[in-house]
Amino acid sequence: MEMTIRQKGIQQAFQERMDESELLNCMRCGFCLPACPTYIETGFDETHSPRGRIALMKAVYDGMIAPDEEVEHSLHVCLGCRACEPVCPAGVQYGHLLEEARDIFNEYHPHSMAVKAVRKTVFDGLFPDQKRMVQAVGLLGFYQKSGLQAVARKIGFMKLFPESLRQMERALPEVPKRRTMKNRPQKVAATGKPSAKVAFFSGCLMDTMFLKTNNATMKLLQKAGCEIVIPEGQGCCGALHGHSGEKEKAKALARRNIEAFEQTKADYIIVNAGGCGAFLIDYRHLLKDDPMYAQRAREFSARMKDISQILYELDFHQRVPLEIEEQVVTYQDSCHLRNVMKTAEAPRSLIQAITGAEYREMEKADSCCGSAGIYNLVQPDMSMQILDHKMEKVNATQARTIVTANPGCLLQMKLGIEREGLSEKVRVVHIVDLLLEACE
Repeated sequence: MEMTIRQKGIQQAFQERMDESELLNCMRCGFCLPACPTYIETGFDETHSPRGRIALMKAVYDGMIAPDEEVEHSLHVCLGCRACEPVCPAGVQYGHLLEEARDIFNEYHPHSMAVKAVRKTVFDGLFPDQKRMVQAVGLLGFYQKSGLQAVARKIGFMKLFPESLRQMERALPEVPKRRTMKNRPQKVAATGKPSAKVAFFSGCLMDTMFLKTNNATMKLLQKAGCEIVIPEGQGCCGALHGHSGEKEKAKALARRNIEAFEQTKADYIIVNAGGCGAFLIDYRHLLKDDPMYAQRAREFSARMKDISQILYELDFHQRVPLEIEEQVVTYQDSCHLRNVMKTAEAPRSLIQAITGAEYREMEKADSCCGSAGIYNLVQPDMSMQILDHKMEKVNATQARTIVTANPGCLLQMKLGIEREGLSEKVRVVHIVDLLLEACE
């Protein structure tokens, strides 16, 4: 087998950086297969299953196959939902293997100048800088409010884009005003006697595009008796970087966040985005080899809780009366919230405590909706195939309200509603927005 210089470099990097003991932990038992969306959607193609991808990684590690485009494609088609991990009897940390492999391939990938420029703008200039994030989201707000959006739709400008992007543009939330995004609190007092001191991870997109949900989160924490600190020095969690082969940049963001939250002396660190929460809790793995931050990362991760979990533990649903207009409500799990943060029962219990909400469990609510960060942009065909099947399960519940716990899932499910023509009948809300609606 003749390998190119690039392929030899990838193989050497696999041997130096991939965890061979973790690769060998996979027993090829197949318990992961029914849990893997891409294995099912591709007609049971083993190269698109967790054990198949691990076999490919091990074969590259051993030099048995060349790390070619087919191997790289298999890794990128993976949603990274990590549904394989809870069902794995050997406890294989598939997500860690996947991120390391993707990072190696990206390091040796011959990106064009245009792609390099886009990646640099997004990963170096936009997400790590909250001021630039505010500016970028502010431009989207101008597009929505100035009449440009209406004109673009009327003259057919949006028809120049793929159908999935046109539908996504219609599903975007209304962006808050720029001055509102800039005026963010650093401390919020508890309502009544404080029961806990929490530090709130406000995030980058959550504190701009989804500002309403962040504000709702803080109001709920107040009502639950939490004194809230919002560290000024925090920034993007690094999930987008970590999932896209920019691991060193993700590490830099992790160190920055650890330093910011250490100063709060809070009992818990609260997050309201399942994707962010999973990456934040994985700082303990991301920085495990960093002598200056390994222990600090473990302490940081140990304090991490999702908003639904802390509200449930503080008996919010028993202390605060919750009521909405009678309607059928269902819940779509955030993959990372369920599979990495191990939070599944708390959001369901909170929803079921709302008077007027007839809760109906969706079949396969624990399977991915196809959002997976920017997966719906880079793998649109597979993403839409998964989404269409998800909407079949939604329709079967006859729900008027779909509840999610992650911004990517929220947008994806809104996209699903657009594709089904149900925007006048069905809504999608973040769980904190539903809970605030129920107690005001």
